[in-house]
Amino acid sequence: MTGHNPTDRSKLGTKRHILTDKDGIPLSAIITSANTHDVTVAIDTVDSIVIKRPSSKLNDRKKQNLCLDKAYHSKEIEQEIIKRGYIPHIRYRRDEQIFRRKHPLRRWVVERTNSWHNRFRKLFTRYEKKDENYLGLVQLANSIIIYRRIVLG
Repeated sequence: MTGHNPTDRSKLGTKRHILTDKDGIPLSAIITSANTHDVTVAIDTVDSIVIKRPSSKLNDRKKQNLCLDKAYHSKEIEQEIIKRGYIPHIRYRRDEQIFRRKHPLRRWVVERTNSWHNRFRKLFTRYEKKDENYLGLVQLANSIIIYRRIVLG
């Protein structure tokens, strides 16, 4: 799962796709090569949530909001997210002022979780050759982050 990184002189790299809750607690993580676009694994990231959410088929009030970056702007992605019981909130450039009034930007929550991942030395620079080992380290880091946030406060 290493591929040419378009921002780092085509060196091989790995990208972590992370889904978090509103407090930055990681719920899902997938690794891909660095040259993989976010849209191609967006649905896989949503489907690989560790904690299963309650059924939302009874009424629309139980639907959960899902804030997405502009990179996920695609009709197919929106339809799949709606099909899974989420309300997608994708930031569009033309509606930026209206969007900010209705939904405050929460991108910093995911960026903070990425920063927490980068504090683990084994994740910041990938030394593992096998994908399974690196994914296991990412999942171990997620469990440590969850422990620190929930148990320790």
